[in-house]
Amino acid sequence: MATKVREEVIKTTEQPQSQEIDSKYRLIILAAKRSKQLQRGARPRIDIDPTKHKPTRIALEEVVQGKVQFHTTTDGNEDAGEES
Repeated sequence: MATKVREEVIKTTEQPQSQEIDSKYRLIILAAKRSKQLQRGARPRIDIDPTKHKPTRIALEEVVQGKVQFHTTTDGNEDAGEES
């Protein structure tokens, strides 16, 4: 399972869906923050069965598909936000 996620990260960072995801580190940080939101009860933004997939996998797929909105600041801090 870990190799599957690792392959997805490598594939995604080679051809990013969003120009703002400029590194695999940013991708991982965004997916981790979104995964925490999912674990706290947020609903998935993609059509996927949450009983068959872990929150980390769902979050990574959401980031890859561009369903997670975020912005970066000029002081080096980044913030993944959920706009309702």
